[in-house]
Amino acid sequence: MKSANEILELEARASFDFFWNEANDNPASPGYGLIRDKTTDKMMASIASVGFGLTGIIIGIERGWITYDQGYERTRGTLNTFLYNADESEGFFFHFLNMETAKKYEAFYDCASIIDTAIFLNGAITSAEYFGGEIAELFEKIYTRVNWQKYYDADRNYFFMGYTPEKGGWGQWDHYAEQLMQYILGVASPTYPVPATIYDGFDRSLGKYEDFEYRNSPGGSLFTHQFSHAWFDFKNKIDKDGIDWFENSKVATEAAKAYCLNHPEKFKTFSENSWGVTACDGPSGYRAYGSAPFHPNCDAFNNDGTVAPCASIGSLIFSPVIVKDAMVHFYNNVPQLWSKYGFLDSYNLDKNWVSDMVIGIDKGITLLMIENYRSNLIYDLYMNNKYIKKAEKILEFSTK
Repeated sequence: MKSANEILELEARASFDFFWNEANDNPASPGYGLIRDKTTDKMMASIASVGFGLTGIIIGIERGWITYDQGYERTRGTLNTFLYNADESEGFFFHFLNMETAKKYEAFYDCASIIDTAIFLNGAITSAEYFGGEIAELFEKIYTRVNWQKYYDADRNYFFMGYTPEKGGWGQWDHYAEQLMQYILGVASPTYPVPATIYDGFDRSLGKYEDFEYRNSPGGSLFTHQFSHAWFDFKNKIDKDGIDWFENSKVATEAAKAYCLNHPEKFKTFSENSWGVTACDGPSGYRAYGSAPFHPNCDAFNNDGTVAPCASIGSLIFSPVIVKDAMVHFYNNVPQLWSKYGFLDSYNLDKNWVSDMVIGIDKGITLLMIENYRSNLIYDLYMNNKYIKKAEKILEFSTK
């Protein structure tokens, strides 16, 4: 039996190992530094994985898992790949790239991704603050060519979800979800900024589940309450409307646990210490599992009893006691969940099923939130960046 703190260390190191080992480590390759989306597809890289992985390099150096020189070289090579080789449109990168060529992965090609580019940029920003010098210069070149205005629907005051030069923009980020980072990066751009009023363009109305009242994303997946918080430190801050997003994520976490506890007769996987629904691998493939409050028809459609460890661990900074209890349960009572890269993506007792993979973004939110909980390292670096400071002022965030 291992303690919560022992498991935190094991899971953090194993998650780091995914990002370090599942990367293209050939400096002569056009795709040097790209990181796999998941362990079951050897050719598909995810730019979001790279964003988490760049931040993970810093954690690896500080924890003594790699040397400074190793981390610097991998980071420099990765940013050069994105500056010169990776497929992009208007500065936005395609979500999935070929591991070797850095060209868009045709099986999933639709358009360059604003949210996944934002996740990548967050990793690059953190790298720029940590290493400075040439790394910071590479970040500047990548960031300043991103044309946020192309993805801005001025008539409706939204970011588009997708855009191509041929079709223009489509879809909209019109409800609260994981996209807070987009407003931060978009308003601070020195070359193609969007107006501060874009922050007013998405619905953030309150919903209620039992006694929990909070702003939930439409599908109710926990990752939507976590991803922007992996880099931007919302603790003790309120926005210009008085919203405390940190507290909102805490309530969402506790509501998500309550949701699972209310359905043990329906799903065997749900229990006091086995909870957390998010976008993850499932018995029928990848699915965005969610919890209330959401559209009344989503319950039956979205959930089949699948629990993902990253859903709870990604909320470690919000509700550490219940998250640590969940980690102890997963490690000590569900041994088939453990792998060389830490917890596998998910499991489902009703289906007698355990995922056979780990997914980059799920390992990423796990690794970063563990480090944020243990040291505040990532927050200290990211919040010191000049563009992030600029965005705080433009968006009128203030200290409580």
